[in-house]
Amino acid sequence: MAKKQSTGNRKKKQQQSWAYRHSLAILITVIALFVVAGSALAFVFIPYSGSEGKSEWIYIPKGISKAAVKDSMKSSLGSSMGTRVYVIWKLMGGDSERSQGAYKVSGGQSALNISRRVALGRQTPVEVRFNGTRTMKQLSERIAGQLQCTPVEFIEACEEVLPDSGFNRAAYPAAFIPDSYEFYWSATPRNVVKRLLDYRNRFWDKERRQKATALGLTPVEVATVASIVEEETAKADEKPKVARLYLNRLAKGMKLQADPTVKFATGDFGLRRILGKHLATESPYNTYKVQGLPPGPIRVPAGATIDAVLNAPKHDYIYMCAKEDFSGYHNFAADYATHQANARRYQAELNRRGIR
Repeated sequence: MAKKQSTGNRKKKQQQSWAYRHSLAILITVIALFVVAGSALAFVFIPYSGSEGKSEWIYIPKGISKAAVKDSMKSSLGSSMGTRVYVIWKLMGGDSERSQGAYKVSGGQSALNISRRVALGRQTPVEVRFNGTRTMKQLSERIAGQLQCTPVEFIEACEEVLPDSGFNRAAYPAAFIPDSYEFYWSATPRNVVKRLLDYRNRFWDKERRQKATALGLTPVEVATVASIVEEETAKADEKPKVARLYLNRLAKGMKLQADPTVKFATGDFGLRRILGKHLATESPYNTYKVQGLPPGPIRVPAGATIDAVLNAPKHDYIYMCAKEDFSGYHNFAADYATHQANARRYQAELNRRGIR
């Protein structure tokens, strides 16, 4: 009897031990699942912290390989976050051609969110500016520095688009208005040129065209005058006055004799003093030699300067000379004698300062 009882106790203990081990195994499995799930959630949802709170950009150019996509993501977001975004992007069926473009990543965005945007090709528009541009070469370099295209591709697009809208090469700078534009980084050069031209055409509304006609000028010729004005003065409050001076000269049939056109003709924009040898430069842009306006703008003029020409107040001045105080302003004159006196004071100050 005692033996049967002892055997029963052993079986009971064995059953209890098995149940304990089974429960423990289940608990460990559950804990493991939670750990794995937690890791997965962390992998997907831990937000990007950013570099010192700054936003970063992921750039995926055309023709890039998947391996290069990973390198780009790691370079922009750091090794850990970049790898995480790449893995999720790849699991989503990420295609480098579809994802071509630029994507702004700010602190707080999760790896899942970033990956989804890139996989779907939901680019962030980039801001494009080209203020203070003198030549088409400079313009093409500015555009290429902010978008995916090359300077050569941008110029080629100009050659394809602008002639059909009535622009010859000398007039190309008049096809653009400096401003702040938004483009997708992967926009084709042709579309960029067409959009910029469309903005310029909308800028030249009926009212502005009527004002140009009243001056006896075309929009391109107004832009050409504006480009000279911009090179003559950086003072916004003086631009309308300078504009009227050149309009007065045109109306009288006088040569413009604008020093900035001589700089453009020589290609030396750093000239601080125009000398006789510079004035002798043979060029259709040298307004000391040619009558009337040069063939086209000597820079890409701002819309505000174009308006300064169109709305230039009346005055009788036909001469101007930089002020001897080097303030950036000018002395104006309606007669040559007064102009000579102004010029002598300025030349004397140039000599005193040793400017050659």
